[in-house]
Amino acid sequence: MKYHILVLYFSQTGQLRDIIDRVLLEMGAQCVIEFKQIEPEKPFSFPWNAYDFFDCMPESVQLIPEPIHPIHTDREDYDLVILGWQPWFLSPSIPITSFLKSSYANILKGKRVLTICGSRNMWLNAHEQIKNQLQQLEAKHYGHLVFFDRNSNLTSVLTVIRWTFKGRKEASSWLPEAGVQKNDIAAASRFGQPILDILQSGQWDIMQKKLLDQQGIELKPGLIVLEKRAIKNFRKFSMFILERGQRGDLSRKSRVLLFKRLLLVGVFILSPVSQLIGKLQLVLNHRKLEEEVEYFKNLRYRENAL
Repeated sequence: MKYHILVLYFSQTGQLRDIIDRVLLEMGAQCVIEFKQIEPEKPFSFPWNAYDFFDCMPESVQLIPEPIHPIHTDREDYDLVILGWQPWFLSPSIPITSFLKSSYANILKGKRVLTICGSRNMWLNAHEQIKNQLQQLEAKHYGHLVFFDRNSNLTSVLTVIRWTFKGRKEASSWLPEAGVQKNDIAAASRFGQPILDILQSGQWDIMQKKLLDQQGIELKPGLIVLEKRAIKNFRKFSMFILERGQRGDLSRKSRVLLFKRLLLVGVFILSPVSQLIGKLQLVLNHRKLEEEVEYFKNLRYRENAL
């Protein structure tokens, strides 16, 4: 018996597709795998134009969808659906939100879903939004994996800027390679057997535990502290920009540029201060943060968790 797996994903750089391919590497002989890439009607260029990149923040944060090309699958029934996604501005990328809010997402109704995230480092709020959307679609969300850049926050910001705006992923004389580390991508094949075991046994309720046993999600409490502070500011600023129009509207350009400047100041100047405050909170609220780590590593959805 062969198991049928549908993979729905969006990837500008190809990194997320590489991750998914490695996860499925050892399952190919026993599975029929169908890949469908989510394609916006108005493509997002790569490398990015800097202004266009920052102009995406309000729509990303406020989960505003845009048209996507039709998605036609080979069948209606699948043993497992994999949704590959990435965060933009601490929220699901616009193409992923656009898919989840489109009629094509009805394919997920009643299906068993495994989500796979490729991220710089902050993915918590975005995953909360994904969980909420899957719940509304009546999908059965049984598993989640997260792959992220292990470099320090400041280093990963510098490498992702170089990659995003110049298209240079490779290491330079003073910065490492951008993105998820190659050894982490190569090691993603370790998840294939646990996923296959669940397909064979039908014990879907223990899927996330099996993936966590294989270090499917690593989460430091300090990340929760930093992201909680950041997403509040993003939500406020996204509404401030949207008052002047939608993505691409030049009447909001001055506000987008203001956001860009403030964000860069926050990353390069205020970030060390925020990290210090975060460390103090870790000491003062250690037990609560440990409870939150367990929550964010699992699949239950709680409104306003961030």
